[in-house]
Amino acid sequence: MIKEIYLAGGCFWGTQHFLKQINGVVSTSVGYANGTVPNPSYNEVYTDKTGHVETVKVCYDSDVVSLEMILDLYFMTIDPTLLDQQGPDIGTRYRTGIYYTDVADVDVIKNVTKRISLQYIQPIVVEIESLECFYLAEDYHQDYLDKNPTGYCHIPRSMFAYARSVNRGND
Repeated sequence: MIKEIYLAGGCFWGTQHFLKQINGVVSTSVGYANGTVPNPSYNEVYTDKTGHVETVKVCYDSDVVSLEMILDLYFMTIDPTLLDQQGPDIGTRYRTGIYYTDVADVDVIKNVTKRISLQYIQPIVVEIESLECFYLAEDYHQDYLDKNPTGYCHIPRSMFAYARSVNRGND
């Protein structure tokens, strides 16, 4: 069954590129979530005055990959204790978050987050909220690292290969 989850992990370029490597992820797109300005532009979101966060919409086949597996991999790409920052990217638009559209996913999200929190001394500051809105980012942001292979990314490139290597039992 095709399901969706929305993940914010700092700059959406690397987060999208990482997540699309996972076996069972059928599509990804980047955009702006849970802000107050309808259909914002990147320039508006960049001001941190819209409330939006750079987010990746992840559509996945739950018969191939579980939400738990996707979240475990997502947590490997972020520092969940940093508020409004990932790598050198700072601002509310770079906060981390898990935004769901299906309330049945909440228990899985909370259980994974609780398990991950045991690995840290500092508290986890990843938002867990229902998705209120999502607006696609401009075309040049979509699949940015496919179009610009040497482009900026706060996620180590070795993580992309790792994402491709896990959960391959169904190939």
